[in-house]
Amino acid sequence: MTEEAWNEARLIPTSGISGAEEQERRATSALLAVMSAVPDFSRAMLKPLGVPAGKVEAYIEVPFDLNGKRVYPDGLIRVSRGQKVWTALVEVKTGKNALASEQLEAYLDVAKEHGFDALLTISNEIPPTPTQHPTKVDRRKLRKVSIHHWSWSLLLSTAVVQKEHRGVSDPEQAWILGELIRYLEHPRSGAMEFEDMGADWVPVRQAVTASTFRASDQGGPDIVARFDALLRYAGLRLGRRLGTDVTHLLSRRELSDPALRPQTLLSSLETDGVLIGAIRVPDAVGAITITVDLRAGQVTCHTDIDAPRQGRPQTRVNWLVRQLKNAPDGVRVEAFMANTRGPGTTELLGAVRETPALLVADPKRDIKSFRVALSAPMGTKRARGRGGFIDSVLDLTDTFYADVLQHLKAWSASPPKLREETLETPSPAGLASGGLSSQDGPAEAGLEDSNPAGERLEASG
Repeated sequence: MTEEAWNEARLIPTSGISGAEEQERRATSALLAVMSAVPDFSRAMLKPLGVPAGKVEAYIEVPFDLNGKRVYPDGLIRVSRGQKVWTALVEVKTGKNALASEQLEAYLDVAKEHGFDALLTISNEIPPTPTQHPTKVDRRKLRKVSIHHWSWSLLLSTAVVQKEHRGVSDPEQAWILGELIRYLEHPRSGAMEFEDMGADWVPVRQAVTASTFRASDQGGPDIVARFDALLRYAGLRLGRRLGTDVTHLLSRRELSDPALRPQTLLSSLETDGVLIGAIRVPDAVGAITITVDLRAGQVTCHTDIDAPRQGRPQTRVNWLVRQLKNAPDGVRVEAFMANTRGPGTTELLGAVRETPALLVADPKRDIKSFRVALSAPMGTKRARGRGGFIDSVLDLTDTFYADVLQHLKAWSASPPKLREETLETPSPAGLASGGLSSQDGPAEAGLEDSNPAGERLEASG
């Protein structure tokens, strides 16, 4: 037997998982144990929930009595610092299993009865926005107990970013976190990627293509919710590679009113056959706007960038082209003129490289901004894989960032330079017409050396 066939011992093994129940129990135990052992990771996950920093204790399958029945939440997390204690019950689902409203409401009752602060759910479901929960529960049960949700994708991305980019203070803790990452990345762990647009994807897509879709159609809400979930997943996936938090971009109104975003998407889908959303990479020159045109069968990523405020129009075009030297010729560039409305002048990057003047509609008008876009055919299948819609969006997003966005930098004006001053020897008193001025040229400011002894000369009265 050769060593190549040997299985290395792992802290969290995937062997022996016999079913969904065992899968959930092992995933819960592994996650909560690592959160207790690696403070850097647990802090990264708990801080966004408003949990104070402190010692993390975790337990699994904690029994409680509720209305004469025995209930067993999958876990419990307790964070203590001095006299402050934050406690949350934990409910976990793996694979394609979804959270159930009745079960969550029962655990909310348990949390209220025992004075706990929150119910934390974990599953492969990705809600459209960070503040939304994927499962509807009775809002009255949330008056004294809050509910939070983590997707397995969020947990995996946070673990990778913490270990590989932000760092873990203790080497042994870093190894433990790496073991959790290995486990969650294994197909048998039940921590799945975003991989399905749902059963309504094909009929909705076909209706949109035929221009028969209506915003009130039954499958519409699920599709727009999954599209926003896909955008969030695209951000998590890209952020995992970049080592930063890539966020799903929403307006203030959309964040304050969760019903507004799906209404906007449904209206756009009905009117134009288009789904639009954006993700933001920290410190990038602009957001990545992702547009899916179901009627045209095309996915487009674009970003907007302000043009330099100095120089001729063609000089501004050259400034942009120099930054896109590694981008493919098929990138589309649009130039918008100052004090004009409507579409700008559009050309492919390959043509602009040869003739920058193609983007200059009027040499007398300044270019105020550019739009840089890349398009690709849209996949039609609901699931991941070749020809899948999800992969067509994810692949184009990664390509657009790698070939275009990461190379773009915002223009900044050069600082003013000090005017060089030429020191000359003083002129005879009789020739001096007044004090030196910043407006004097070298000939006016220069004085002849008529006083070699260095004595001060006074102008005659």
